[in-house]
This record gives sequence, structure tokens and C-alpha cells, in this order.
Amino acid sequence: MIFLAIRYLLERRRQTVLTLLGVFFGTTAFVSVSGFFLGFQGYMVQQLVNNSAQVHIEARQDYLGPHDLDSSFFASDVGHVFWTPQPAGVKGYLGVQSPEAWYRRLDADPRVSAYSPILTAAALFNLGSVSVAANLIGCNPAQQAKVTSVANYMITGRFTDISTGGNRLILGDELMKRIGAGMQQTVLVSVGRNEAVPFKIVGRFSTGSRGVDLQAYGALADVQKVNFTPNRVNEIAVRLQDYRDADLLARSWSRLGPERVESWGDLSQNIKSVFSIQTTLRYFMITTVFIVAGFGIYNILNMTVSQKRQDIAILRAMGYDTFDIVMLFFAQGLIVGVFGTLFGLVCGYLFCRYLQTISFMQASPSNPEGHLHIALDPFIYLQASFLAVFSTAVASILPARAAGKLTPIDIIRQGG
Repeated sequence: MIFLAIRYLLERRRQTVLTLLGVFFGTTAFVSVSGFFLGFQGYMVQQLVNNSAQVHIEARQDYLGPHDLDSSFFASDVGHVFWTPQPAGVKGYLGVQSPEAWYRRLDADPRVSAYSPILTAAALFNLGSVSVAANLIGCNPAQQAKVTSVANYMITGRFTDISTGGNRLILGDELMKRIGAGMQQTVLVSVGRNEAVPFKIVGRFSTGSRGVDLQAYGALADVQKVNFTPNRVNEIAVRLQDYRDADLLARSWSRLGPERVESWGDLSQNIKSVFSIQTTLRYFMITTVFIVAGFGIYNILNMTVSQKRQDIAILRAMGYDTFDIVMLFFAQGLIVGVFGTLFGLVCGYLFCRYLQTISFMQASPSNPEGHLHIALDPFIYLQASFLAVFSTAVASILPARAAGKLTPIDIIRQGG
């Protein structure tokens, strides 16, 4: 059957090549488009998800409601209380209530990759006559480097240089530009409740995000000291083995304590929507391409069945049964599908490699040449192979079944 199928394909080379090109371009398009979309999605995850924690365990602070202060000023038997104006402000805690309990939970959870206790304080950075307000983040640098990718964006110095303590700071590029500071200079840091404390600049980072680069990092103990809050942390930043588990874990952990637990998806709902739209658009485009290729295979095999009626009659007269005839034409579709898929996979891979050499984005420490991010995940190629062969198999079934139903007497009656 394979020999006859190949012979029939070689007899009509132009149609065979056109059919092969349909599968070839479909497979190449799937690999290229999927590589681009998944690569861009990976870039977005790196820039917007991994730059920060994937789960935030924060000290809870809620806005005061219209009657939250009733019990503090009035007896419980007072029926109606009207405030003019209504209470405003926030209520809650200044720090995580039981950080040690959270540390034990996180250490025991296999889904957690790393975590870092953090104390964030609004500070004023002074150098000469210049003052800039920015966030001062106290952390354990070794743990923070595992939770976020900030250590990968260091321009000068190492992120772990602040681990020795002694009032050392690593500043974002935007913050350094605004205060006009340089490496090894000393800036005065004040949180507004005490005199300014001198800190030495030992590092500089740049993520390309102005909001992130307008921050400063110091050792957790140093920031607790300047903030007059020893042993306090107001956030525990968590990184997971799989960032897609963040929503589920955040909902589960929020019932374990008074802290507010939020996932990266809760803070960036628009990013999750972009991911969903990308996935839907990718599969829609590729499905359309394979449907068109499938119709091409169906039409060509259907024409082949009509033109090979005499050959089918001879084969049936020689003793070939219905199954043999079906397999003959079905094999033609599979041969075209397999070879078209193989050529498409190779061409798609080479095209993705070429796209990786294009300087399309702004250069950054993580991508110095600004090249496109193209995914080369083997799962893409497995998906492309399955969809291409599946579409050609489905497109080959109807013509093959039609050929198998023909008998010599039917062909003679129809003038074959």
C-alpha cells in the first residue's frame, strides 16, 4: 500500500507539492507564532511578575467604615449614630502579627520556592540641598535575590553588598539621578520621625521601570533601626515553584491569619487578561491555518479518487478489499502530512532562531542587545506535530472512505 500511495503522489507532483506546502506553512506558522507569543508572555512574566513577589503577605490595613468607631465612643444600647463628617482613615496593624508562624508554614510548603521578610518605609533621601521622597526597603539580600529578579539588574556593585550591614544602600537608577548621587557617596535618610541617618551607596540597579527604579534597598536590621521598629516586618514576599499557583495559594493562606494575602494576579488583573487574550488569539490563528490546509488535502485526494476509478476497479478485481483501498488513499494523506510537518518544524525552528537575533526592544541589563524573546519549548513542536498530522488524517478520511466504497460493477455502470 505504501508503494502504491507514493507512486500515486509522484504521478501528480504539482498537486502533491501544493498539498505539502499547505501542511508545511501551517506547521511553520504554528511554531513561529507560538514561539513569539509564548516568548513575549515569558518576557512579560519576567518583567512584571518575577520582578516582584508572586504572593504578598502584608500587614492588614483597611479603610474605616461609616460606623467602625461607634463602639469606641458610644454605649452598645445606642440605636443610631450619625457622624458629621464620617470617620476616615485606615485601621489595622503596622506589621505582620506572627512572622515566625508564617516562616514555619512557608518552610513546610513544597510549592514555595523562597520567601523574604521585608520592612518598607517611606523615607526622605537628602544629598546637599536635594531631597527626594522614595521607598526604603529593608530585606535579607540573599533571600530577596531568590524572590525577585532585582539582583539581575545590578549595574554597579552586588546586591549582597548590603548584607554586611553598617548602613549601606543600593539605589535604583532613577533615584540616583534625581538626587545626583554617585557610588560610595553618603546620603542622609530620614523617615520623618527622627534625625537623618547617613547611609553609604554601595550599589546601583536599573530594571527599566521608573517606579521600581525609584527605590532603595538596605539590610533589614538597618532599616528597622532607622525606622525605630526593631523586629518588625510589614510584608513577607513569596516566590513559588509555579507562578500560576499564586491565586489558589493566596486564597488559601488568607484564612490562616489576620494579614492581607494577595497574589500577583490580584494586583495585575490586566496582565492576566493579556495572557488569556494571547493564548486565545494564538490558537484561533493556528486553527484557521490548519483548517485551510486540511481542505486543500481533502480536495486533492477527492480529485485523485475520481481520477483513479479505473485503477480502483483493477485493484478490486485483483482481490484488494475495502480496507486495502481505504488505507491506500489514507496513506497518501498521512505521507503528505508527515513530510510537510517535518519540513515545517525544521523551518519554524530556524525562523525562530532568526527572530532571536532581531534587536526589537530597548536594551536592559537582562537583555543587553534588546533581542526578541522567542520561546523554543519542545512542547510547541509536539503540539505542532500533533495538530498537523491530526488535521491531515481527518482530511484524508472522507476521500479514503469514498474510495473504499467503490466496487468494479459501480465503476463500470458510472462509465469509469
